[in-house]
Amino acid sequence: MDAVHELPDRELLTRHSQGDDQAFAVLVRRHRERLWAVSIRMMGDREEASDALQDAFLSAFRAADRFRGESQVSTWLHRIVVNACHDRLRRRKVRPATPTEDDTLDVLSNERLGRAGGGPDHAARTETRLDVQAALDLLPLEQRLALTLVDMLGYRVEEAAQILEVASGTVKSRCARGRAKLLPSLAHLRNPQPPRDVTSGRGGATPS
Repeated sequence: MDAVHELPDRELLTRHSQGDDQAFAVLVRRHRERLWAVSIRMMGDREEASDALQDAFLSAFRAADRFRGESQVSTWLHRIVVNACHDRLRRRKVRPATPTEDDTLDVLSNERLGRAGGGPDHAARTETRLDVQAALDLLPLEQRLALTLVDMLGYRVEEAAQILEVASGTVKSRCARGRAKLLPSLAHLRNPQPPRDVTSGRGGATPS
């Protein structure tokens, strides 16, 4: 007999629905890291992200017997997490205080907006993350969700469409509109001002 932790997702969900008290815990451990990545990037705040993820796991635990197998279990779980985040974001405006190192939005700021060049120090990276998060907070929620999945987490458009339960063309459109709205707010990340030379001009020593 196969060990529970070696079973495929659908079998785990079926066993959970039938009363197996280990199956759902195995499913959570298998997908928690990826689902946490979705939640933290959706919410931008660790406490809110943790609460949203717990809400999602509770919903999945209770709704397992209603899973119809029309998608992969992982897609179904992602959809529940996105919906939990969506509900929380809709109820209140979430802004992070000081993002930690693993809460970064590097994919969006580096790939979509271009690197500023060189190796920015920690303070510069933190400022960039805050700028990107603040700009994202201004987007309509459906555009923010699409950009988070596609640009930040690297999902294919088709995968994001399944998670959001919309057409692929809708995801593409939301991403395009979201990027267009973000760029004016984040143009300074793409074309940073050169650092001021403190060794010349007023108040500085004249180089030899």
